[in-house]
This record gives sequence, C-alpha cells and structure tokens, in this order.
Amino acid sequence: MDQLPLFVNLRGKNVVLAGTGDAADAKRRLIERAGGICVDDCPNAICRCAKIAFVAIDDDEQAVQAAQRLRAKGMIVNVVDKPDLCDFTTPAIIDRTPVLIAVGTGGASAGMAKAIRQKLEALLPSRLGRLADNIQSARDAIKRRWPGAPERRRALDQAFQPGGALDPFAEQDEAAVATWLDRDDSPAQNGLAQITLLSNDPDDLTLRTARLLGEADYIFYEAGVAPGILQRARADAVRQAGAPPAKLPNGLSLFLTLKI
Repeated sequence: MDQLPLFVNLRGKNVVLAGTGDAADAKRRLIERAGGICVDDCPNAICRCAKIAFVAIDDDEQAVQAAQRLRAKGMIVNVVDKPDLCDFTTPAIIDRTPVLIAVGTGGASAGMAKAIRQKLEALLPSRLGRLADNIQSARDAIKRRWPGAPERRRALDQAFQPGGALDPFAEQDEAAVATWLDRDDSPAQNGLAQITLLSNDPDDLTLRTARLLGEADYIFYEAGVAPGILQRARADAVRQAGAPPAKLPNGLSLFLTLKI
C-alpha cells in the first residue's frame, strides 16, 4: 500500500484553492460538496487557519511555487494532474452518505478510477446510506443485545454476509435492522477454524477463507505463510506464529497451515 486512505471532515473548515479555470472549478465543487469553505491563496489570517490546499495551475513552474509556498504554511497540498507534487490525491467517489467508497490509483489514472467507480455504482443499492443510518440509530439496542464487543462484531459480520439479514448489496427495507434485532439466531461465541492453504497467492483464497480472515479475532499461522495472506486479516486481529494454544483465547481463532 503506497498511500493511507483517510476520510477527512471538512465541514465548516477552510480549504485553500489556488488557481482558476475548469480544474479549479471542479475542486471547488468537491470541497463545497464536503462542506468545506474555499479560501484564496493569500497571506491573511483566514488562509493561515487552513490545513489543506489544492493547486489547480496549468503552468508547471507556477504550480511548484504555489505548492512550496503552501507547504511552508504547514498545509498538505494536492496539485491537480501532477501526482509527483502531491501530498495526497483525491479519489473517485461513490456517495451513499454516510457510506462513502473511494477508488484511488495514486494519481496513475483518473480514468481507471472512474471506470472502477462506475462498475461499483451499479452494484450498490441506492438505499445503502439509509441502511447505515438505521444501524447507527440502533447502536444502543445492538449493544444491549450483544454486550461484548467480539460477540457484537461477529453478529454484525454474520448479518452483513451475502444473503444475510443486513446484506449491504441487497435492497433492504426500513424495518431490516429492527427485524434482525428481533431474531433469535446468534453467532458462535468461540471456536477454532483450521485452513490449509494450497498457495501463498492472496488471489487464490477461497471465499470462505477470505471471510474467516475478515472475522477472526486471533490468527495463528505456520512458518511459510506469506505476509500477503496475513494482510487480508482484520487490522486489529492478533497475529501469532505457530499452532494455537491448548486453551483458546476468547473469540474466534483461525489456524493457517500451508501445503504446497
């Protein structure tokens, strides 16, 4: 991963926009769509409050000078169509507020990012954002139903699976969350799943293995399992080389062995 994707809250915050023309207008629309306030590149106090800047200047030398000047003020800078001058890049965006999906190519090709975005747009229901809002509103009820964080996460993982009660790729009605909370089925509290890998290529993972990697609280693995496989696990999952202990930790454990 060459860049760290972040979602920045710009609402009510100043964002410097240097330049004029179509590219600058496009960035202005993007900033204002996110609730930011566009300010000019100038030395006054309001400009110094900004932490993010966009430079939309065609002339290379002027763009470099503007970027350097803004960085000297402590800002992180995006220079339109000049990825080598950027501290960050702007992705293609799928907006199902509050659900946002960003597709970036590190500045390699905006056209590729757009093509991927268009494909994903067709897969995502229009009511996906409303489903997320309903889950947010039900947070307290979800915590009461599943007081423990690991149990609660597994319940949500199970609900979000394809065909699950809250499958995000299916059209869900307004009562979907309430109906799910009233159901009697609960995810397993503990357990160990053992997976024998036939390849160290992450693209060869089965759907089941990919799902378990995304759900497991603890990942135990034999020597030789590639780092690329372990990167598919949840970021907060505990990783430990070797076989699992006789007494398993509380939660879902996964043991990866390798057979090549």
